[in-house]
Amino acid sequence: MTLHRQISAFVLVGLLAAVAHYGALIALVELVDWSPVPATLVGYVAGGLVSYGLNRRHTFSSDRPHEEAGWRFALVALIGFGLTFVSMTVLHERWGVQYILAQVLTTGGVLVWSFLANRLWTFAPRRAE
Repeated sequence: MTLHRQISAFVLVGLLAAVAHYGALIALVELVDWSPVPATLVGYVAGGLVSYGLNRRHTFSSDRPHEEAGWRFALVALIGFGLTFVSMTVLHERWGVQYILAQVLTTGGVLVWSFLANRLWTFAPRRAE
């Protein structure tokens, strides 16, 4: 698959994952009165669950077995989780940026990290032995 098609597929999968992420974030903040930082971390996990299978199959067409790709994806996601925590803490809690705008800005940075790490490592073609 070409880089252009991978990016397009990644964006489409990302939109589906964002519905889960932002849905959880907004519901927890507005309906349950959670603080935005823990709410967005729950949303990040929800989006990650949507993202793994769709990216493995449709974006990267990976031949890596789940037991190999799964832990790699989890590690990339864990780093993204940390980036989300730091970014939302700084943007929303320290600088007072409205939580949805802070999440949109955070999503942009984490999206770049996730695409590159998953393309170049998690779902990269296996090398011939």
